[in-house]
Amino acid sequence: MNMNMNKASTMRNALTGILLSLLLAACGFQLRGVANLPFESLYVDGRANPGLAAEIGLAIRSGTQTRLTDKAADAQAVLQVQGASQEKRILSLSGAGRVREYELIYRVSFRLQDREGRDLISRQPIELRRDMAYDDTQIIAKEQEEALLYRDMQSYAVAQLMRRLVAAKPQPADENQP
Repeated sequence: MNMNMNKASTMRNALTGILLSLLLAACGFQLRGVANLPFESLYVDGRANPGLAAEIGLAIRSGTQTRLTDKAADAQAVLQVQGASQEKRILSLSGAGRVREYELIYRVSFRLQDREGRDLISRQPIELRRDMAYDDTQIIAKEQEEALLYRDMQSYAVAQLMRRLVAAKPQPADENQP
């Protein structure tokens, strides 16, 4: 009898797994695959923000077939990270005049050019905002939370940038030029 219960339990688990798989497939869920960038090689000019450029390079290496080059001249396209900034604004104050909530803002601007210097994506900003409750009795914890939120916003900005790169349309080469 115990063997029949194990078989029934195993069968129930298998059916549950199949049912969940069918539900996920029916809702359109699919794992993120390799992004198809419309160019074979790319140079990331990240002099304005080396940390952000490194994260972009990692996203390109790990999530695309596009090869990163060491020189702009060797690349089919050049991604220029033109700047990244962080801003913190007071959203609300307590009755005693103490800060209760901040708004964190992370901005990145970039542009993408082909090897002839034509814009594939003209200068575009990405701006992200997060609200953060603040308690001045927990200063160290709130500083760590702020740093974590900015890192998260940077990662999300890189994901947005990658989606925009996928949508870039290379211009056909001019056949009259050598």
